[in-house]
Amino acid sequence: MRLTAPIKTLLPRGLLGRSLLIVLVPLVILQAVAFTFFYGSHLDIVSRRLSSSIAGEVAQTIELLDRFPDQQDWILRTAWLRFEIPMRLVPGGTLPPDTHVNQFGPMDDDLAAALASKLRRPYRMDWTTDPRNVLIRVQLDDAVLEVEAPRKRLYATSIYLFVLWIAGTAVLLFGVAALFLRIQVRAIERLAAAAEAFGMGRDRGPIKPEGAIEVRQAATAFNRMQERITRFMAQRTEMLAGVSHDLRTPLTRLRLALAVLPPRPELAQDVADMTADVEEMERMVGGYLSFARGEGSEQAQAVDLGTLLGDVASAARRAGANVEVQVPASLTLNLRPDAARRALTNLVDNARRHARHVLLSVEPQERSVQVMVDDDGPGIPWDRRESVFRPFESGPDGGTGLGLTIARDIARAHGGDIVLEGSPLGGLRARMRLPV
Repeated sequence: MRLTAPIKTLLPRGLLGRSLLIVLVPLVILQAVAFTFFYGSHLDIVSRRLSSSIAGEVAQTIELLDRFPDQQDWILRTAWLRFEIPMRLVPGGTLPPDTHVNQFGPMDDDLAAALASKLRRPYRMDWTTDPRNVLIRVQLDDAVLEVEAPRKRLYATSIYLFVLWIAGTAVLLFGVAALFLRIQVRAIERLAAAAEAFGMGRDRGPIKPEGAIEVRQAATAFNRMQERITRFMAQRTEMLAGVSHDLRTPLTRLRLALAVLPPRPELAQDVADMTADVEEMERMVGGYLSFARGEGSEQAQAVDLGTLLGDVASAARRAGANVEVQVPASLTLNLRPDAARRALTNLVDNARRHARHVLLSVEPQERSVQVMVDDDGPGIPWDRRESVFRPFESGPDGGTGLGLTIARDIARAHGGDIVLEGSPLGGLRARMRLPV
């Protein structure tokens, strides 16, 4: 792990970046091996031979000058005519300090080795003064021989073509690979976006299979899954509608039977309790049925969160609750408005039943919005804050219902969640996270 962890931090996280890296690394290695082979063998051999030729011509000229000192002009003129290398003598001259700067490639090192081997005299090379020639100064007995060696005779111009060919083909191949991989990755990104939208309740319909055959198979499988889930939701809604009708009929009969019972003081409390139980059962059936219907048909749209929270708070105030709202202006989210209103209403109703003061606040974050419902009630012990989300779980007051269960289902259907925490007001905080 110590070796792989730093490497993982440098690797691209996206599929496109990693795919391009898979293409680029072998390509660079191949080009590097080819260039190294060329540079280390062919180019090096050619450079040594060209440098040896220049050094040999200079050495031949110096040997003629030593043997025929009275023919200096003819020897220098012949060197120009035969070798095409300008040379001149500077009587009484001395060599300047060595200011040689290493050049790109092996040419300067090969020329220095060839001059040292063939001349066996002090010399200096100047690669910077003249862009077309290399100035070579050789110390003779009573003079300095200045040689203007053409640069084109010291290296093969094909090296530039070779480097250009390597770089050009690498860029071309990398561009083609990037274009091809981008097309393939785009299909995967569209599939991921469709899955994310469907998971958040935004039904965009079936997606068009495109890209490689594996991506097409995944898109086709997603379309089939989306169709099955949609069909299941419709069947569940129809089933709940039937169950609601079947349950409401005996509940209505029970309500009517309780209403027509003769008023007897000893049965008044029992009748009131039974009536409350029947009303609670009707609310539970109606609430879950309305949630299921809304989840199956309602589409997401742009909703002003401040207006939505204001409506929820106003409804709670009409029921006698003390609700305060703290919401930033102009905060718009893509929500299913009726479902979101139902979830927030359930949270506020749950808070106002156990507290005197309820606070609604919003905390925008980078990729989500946190909606907090705080109260100053008794709260819920931390070890029961997850179990109360289960359907028909008994609450702290002994009641049963689906309020928190429905609220969490709605939040998760939007791609968010609801968690319970301790509140700064001393009671319970319901934190509802909604994606941006």
